[in-house]
Amino acid sequence: MMLSDRRPILLANARIIDPARDVDLAGDLLIAEGAIREAKRGIGAAGVPEGTEVIDCRGRIVAPGLVDMRAFIGEPGAEHRETLASASQAAAAGGVTTIVCQPDTNPSIDDPAIVDFILRRARDTAIVHVHPMAALTKGRLGAEMTEIGLLKAAGAVAFTDGAKSVTNAQVMRRALTYARDFEALIVHHTEDPDLVGEGVMNDGEFAARLGLHGVPKAAETIILERDLRLVELTGGRYHAASITCRESLDVLKRAKERGLPVTASASINHLTLNENDIGPYRTFFKVTPPLRNHEDRDALVEALASGLIDVAMSDHNPQDVETKRLPFAEAAPGAIGLETMLSAALRLLHAGQVDWARLIDAMSARPAKLLNLAGGTLRPGGPADVIVIDPEIPWVLDPVELKSKCKNTPFDEARLQGRVIRTIVAGRTAYEYASA
Repeated sequence: MMLSDRRPILLANARIIDPARDVDLAGDLLIAEGAIREAKRGIGAAGVPEGTEVIDCRGRIVAPGLVDMRAFIGEPGAEHRETLASASQAAAAGGVTTIVCQPDTNPSIDDPAIVDFILRRARDTAIVHVHPMAALTKGRLGAEMTEIGLLKAAGAVAFTDGAKSVTNAQVMRRALTYARDFEALIVHHTEDPDLVGEGVMNDGEFAARLGLHGVPKAAETIILERDLRLVELTGGRYHAASITCRESLDVLKRAKERGLPVTASASINHLTLNENDIGPYRTFFKVTPPLRNHEDRDALVEALASGLIDVAMSDHNPQDVETKRLPFAEAAPGAIGLETMLSAALRLLHAGQVDWARLIDAMSARPAKLLNLAGGTLRPGGPADVIVIDPEIPWVLDPVELKSKCKNTPFDEARLQGRVIRTIVAGRTAYEYASA
């Protein structure tokens, strides 16, 4: 990582939030030699090593860097959409210190050599941590399971077929059984492709008014219900990649109440937007699974606040002009989100729907724990992946200023309140907001 110097840093006069340790206090955080030294009240500039950079946070939030559990990066094979370098720049600007990239590449990340390529390339070009998820099936074709043990040994942190569902129940059963023996996590996109059919947005009255084919919620719940029965059969660890509707939450709740080893994510798009935002066929709001109605969005937010939804993620999926500037039915699904995930999530906080501890837990501590990563906490001795957030600063999103290669953001010209003003990765400043 090519970052600024690694002098000690004192983040003074901050509100320190570390959900992993149930910490929320006014105090100082000292960083030295790439690690967190102390996080407590009253360290003060007098008690730090010589040459320490002292930053007066003026009561702003200091929290562990975000861990984005679901981001598509084009490298290898689609570098015109995003590279590890450009994605990491966007991530740092959004407070994401760890990206978990998806295997939807060309070739797919289904071989230990490709896992090694991603890790080496990230070390050479990225300014944040990058960890790959490997493909669950070879070529992501849903037919033949990958070598989970070898891929995990090479550095894969979990296993998924990205935006594809494994429709063959026997293949999924075998994968869950095999992954269990390696204590590996299966992350699954729950969407039956046959039920999706030609659907391009949520099935319902709004789709009918727009004259577009709808995707029924059953496409999601049927796969989720099947998967959780297979989890009960095998005992494998399972994570639903993107929950979008109330019916799926009911299925998830029952599984958790039975003590099954299941967790789930929701994307920041589904937590802050709904199908009405599509308006006059706005393709930047076309995502998969599709945005649901406002009742489903409200249910997702409640589930996030209660912890039923474990993780909030960006579902970063860059698409270029040629694939987005098309009629809605023909446009590629996907929206970028690494740089806007936190600022969009702060809408929920300002509305009083989610508190700071749960928000940081869902975007940092919880995904780090699920994937057995070292970050997600401000524990002394841990890696110094830290962000400083100004929750009040108002700004209007100009897509031209975004660092991603593609600009397909659903928050184009949105009025936002709050942003990351400093991102520290491994003890070095990776991003600093110019107007802070």
